Amino acid sequence: MLDYIVVGFGLSGLSFVEQLVNEDQSFVVYEDDSQKSSRVAGGLYNPVILKRFTPAWQSLQQHQKALPFYRNIENKFQESLVFDLPVLRRFNSVEEQNTWFEACDKPILEEFLTSDLINNTNPALDIPYKYGKVKHTGRIDIKGMLSSYLQYLKQNEQVINESFEYNQLILKDDMVIYKEQKAKNIIFTEGFGVINNPFFNYLPLVGNKGEYLIIKSKELKLEEAVKSSVFIIPLGDDFYKVGATYNNQDKTSQTTNSAKKEIQEKLESFLKVNYEVVDQVAGIRPTVRDRRPLIGTHPDHKNVHILNGLGSRGILIGPSVAENLFQYIEKGIPLDKEVDIKRFEKLR
Repeated sequence: MLDYIVVGFGLSGLSFVEQLVNEDQSFVVYEDDSQKSSRVAGGLYNPVILKRFTPAWQSLQQHQKALPFYRNIENKFQESLVFDLPVLRRFNSVEEQNTWFEACDKPILEEFLTSDLINNTNPALDIPYKYGKVKHTGRIDIKGMLSSYLQYLKQNEQVINESFEYNQLILKDDMVIYKEQKAKNIIFTEGFGVINNPFFNYLPLVGNKGEYLIIKSKELKLEEAVKSSVFIIPLGDDFYKVGATYNNQDKTSQTTNSAKKEIQEKLESFLKVNYEVVDQVAGIRPTVRDRRPLIGTHPDHKNVHILNGLGSRGILIGPSVAENLFQYIEKGIPLDKEVDIKRFEKLR
């Protein structure tokens, strides 16, 4: 008998599976590549909400957990997957500069923000009011990391590439049975696909579509991520990821001309050189009404669990909540009340 069946392999699945590997637990993963949000995400880890200059939820604790977590995976595969990358916030006015200075004086943010403003030296960008710099930031090659991890699982015969059929799942008091697999527990890490899950579709997962453009510009010569009305994220070899959009109405995974136009208009408001659009990608972020993850055990089935709702900051959040859930299942250590799905029991 296995310890776990894991359904889905985006950021949530990766975070929990790595926890299982480190704890020497047996498992199998079901993955059908239907959810794309982790694979198309910008990949930045950034502990500050740059629209309002406020700390992200539990940013310090999550940052301390996440970086060693991803470095360990990078070392496991002997690939370059984690990159230090400064993030510069473009100011739009003197008022924004003053708000930045106020944020720098807050104890919770002084670890992450620099109080010295930075002059722009790149002629490709229009930056009239200078930059503020965020410390301890970087980029994870999430698409590459997920691909390498899946290959690793395939080599160990721990992944099955097929869609999960909920009506085939048999629940017993001490195990779950799915086709030829028996396990002590099953955990659903399906991202936005959980809306089709009969066990957890009562949870208020909103879903927020995000689109990015991949551009090429030999003139840009940018070595930092720049945040203005959109992010410009260097990918190397004159390629950049630009975005993203936020659309909670469109739940399709297809790219749209309207998003392309929106991103280009915002980009061209401060980019002064030529560029070429070489690709456009889209995915549905698993976002929640109260902007907290969905972690926990089904109210009626003690061996059916969920790890979902990581939203747009899944890179930082994933490792911490995966560990929290594993410790809860295996050792009875309480879940953080802010993420426990018990907060939504009245919606059943």
